[in-house]
Amino acid sequence: MIIRARAVVTMDGLPIENGAVAISGNRIIDVGKFPEISARHSGQQLVDLGEQVMLPGLINAHCHLDYTCLRGQIPPKKPFADWIRAINTEKARLSAQDYVASIAEGFAEAKRFGTTTIANLTAFPELIARIDPPIRTWWFAELIDVRSPERANELVDLAAESLKPAANWGLAPHAPFTASKDLYRRCEEVVRRENVLLTTHLAESREEMSLFRDGAGPLYDFMRSIGRPMDDCGHETPLRLFSDTIGAPPSTSLRTGSGRALPTEWIIAHLNELAESDFELLERFTGKFHVVHSPRSHDYFAHSTFAFRRLRDLGFNICLGTDSLASNENLSLFAEMRAFRRGEPAVSPKEALEMATVNGGRALGRPQVLGRIRANYFADLIAIPCSGITDVFEEILAFDQPVHWIMVNGKT
Repeated sequence: MIIRARAVVTMDGLPIENGAVAISGNRIIDVGKFPEISARHSGQQLVDLGEQVMLPGLINAHCHLDYTCLRGQIPPKKPFADWIRAINTEKARLSAQDYVASIAEGFAEAKRFGTTTIANLTAFPELIARIDPPIRTWWFAELIDVRSPERANELVDLAAESLKPAANWGLAPHAPFTASKDLYRRCEEVVRRENVLLTTHLAESREEMSLFRDGAGPLYDFMRSIGRPMDDCGHETPLRLFSDTIGAPPSTSLRTGSGRALPTEWIIAHLNELAESDFELLERFTGKFHVVHSPRSHDYFAHSTFAFRRLRDLGFNICLGTDSLASNENLSLFAEMRAFRRGEPAVSPKEALEMATVNGGRALGRPQVLGRIRANYFADLIAIPCSGITDVFEEILAFDQPVHWIMVNGKT
């Protein structure tokens, strides 16, 4: 099959005017100018997309489709602990069937907005057998043991067994204030054994910083009220606590300036609250984890300014996610890219698009097959109208409609 478009944005160099992609099965086998592709692959079925630009399908690196049904149900609340109480109240009203329907609705919406790959955290990994995702999916079991830390190993192992039938999966200890050190360490053991992925929420709110560094604040009071052991509070920042939990034990290496390695690559959601000492720590990491920023959810909570430029300059791979519809209005990564550039106007439209394509593929451990239009990459493609009047990347970011042409794994 040959697919032609007014322009093809490969994410390698400039867009290809009058471009085309040749596809065999679920892979791209060739890309270039239409006359050249048609000559090299004569006799193939032709799909002409007309005055549209073709680009890689978008990659949502952090989402909670469990909560699609909570869109607009929870107004922003301060303190953050009150929002946690509010979502817990809403979740208590939902049945297993409600969650299945919510996840299915979320998948349909994500695809409608041009997402072809998603990293979805679910609190109910046992339900995934009842769901057939229409897009490429990494399922992450979101794990919390704050009320039963003695069950850490059991919870992780049960989740892993539920997820194993999925093509792509990983584990997601929720956050340092809801998941014990034993749970984090068990997740790492399973991930090393199964060669899958890890993600967690970290340093999301000011209250999380107050909880761990100062041993005070509304989140501290809330967690103590539900019986969480608080002996790890009042000492370190959330990032330092995380580093000490899953990295090598603290040693003179940090004081002497030598590197500090994390034993497993992580996808870190948020990372909004960082002290100056945290940046000194990050400079010494020999391996850089991936960071997912969710601009509109970030604005909903009015978190501290995301340190994009400092993290990028330190070598961290930064990608985009929508978070959940309990704190966002829809699952459009086009809207996330626009929101991101409102806060970082110096970032080019192309770099913003990279955060929703190339960088997401890196975070999911598939940089050789996801996020670009290249030979041997998965045929995950979308097309949107292109006038050619303005810069192609500007047009892409300005697009605010459902995507009408989508190919996932070689199928439309």
